[in-house]
Amino acid sequence: MTTAIEVISRGLGTGSIYALIALGFVIIYRATRVISFAQPALMLAGAVLVTYLVGPLGFYAAVVAGALGTALLAAAAERVAVRPMIGRPVFTIAIITIGLDVVIRVIAIAFIGTDLPQIGDPWGLKTVNVFGATLEQRHIAMVVTTAALVAALFGFLRYTRIGLAMRAASFDQEAAMAQGVSVGAVFAVSWAIAGGLAAIGGVFAASGGTGVSGTMWIIALVALPVIILGGLDSLVGALIAGLFVGVIQSTVAHFQQYFPSWVGGNVAVISPYVLMMIALLVRPYGFFGTREVERV
Repeated sequence: MTTAIEVISRGLGTGSIYALIALGFVIIYRATRVISFAQPALMLAGAVLVTYLVGPLGFYAAVVAGALGTALLAAAAERVAVRPMIGRPVFTIAIITIGLDVVIRVIAIAFIGTDLPQIGDPWGLKTVNVFGATLEQRHIAMVVTTAALVAALFGFLRYTRIGLAMRAASFDQEAAMAQGVSVGAVFAVSWAIAGGLAAIGGVFAASGGTGVSGTMWIIALVALPVIILGGLDSLVGALIAGLFVGVIQSTVAHFQQYFPSWVGGNVAVISPYVLMMIALLVRPYGFFGTREVERV
């Protein structure tokens, strides 16, 4: 029983990172109908920024400032590189976001240096005993923070003027514009929110003494299977699928020792992509996504 609790705790912690990144993907997709491949770079940039701010500001203030800074970076990138392409084929805009990812990632890596800069999180590898199970404090912090951010996000979308405008634009941009909604502002806010969430995900990924490395952005790629499972346009799906994938990965990693040698030693790494392929075969629009019916 205690082992199961520990495995689930690790999975929920890792899944929280996936969920935060996936929420950014979904928010941008709902606003622009384009998948932004810049999320991994924004995640890395946010974590790097926090490493520079943690000294003078302290950890918690550095995380807030880093998230805001990454949000501004994301909004600026949208305004400069993406918005002028509105109206062009979706494939073209997606390629632009890949270019943004490369540019931002290369610049961020240049600020990392040869060492692995630390984000100075207060948890480290500290543990706490819960019902006889040994849980890492950082995993608990990840889950609690993600829950708070998701609650704040849903409240923002439901009760604020710009949040309601974002919801309206996600259903029908032309109708929203006819009602006076600034679609450009919706695009900018969507990218900003996605950038802030990516930065916090990056902080969690670098916690526990892991540090910020130039390859950390690869973690964000798991968000792609997550949004396929949950649905490209479903915020609830991104959250549930992110946590689910994290738990599956943790479970597979725990039982890896019992697998035959011919399957290799990285089954947990590929498990999200196996789930993605199954989902594409069974539910191409995701388990929470909107099914689109097209006439032929």
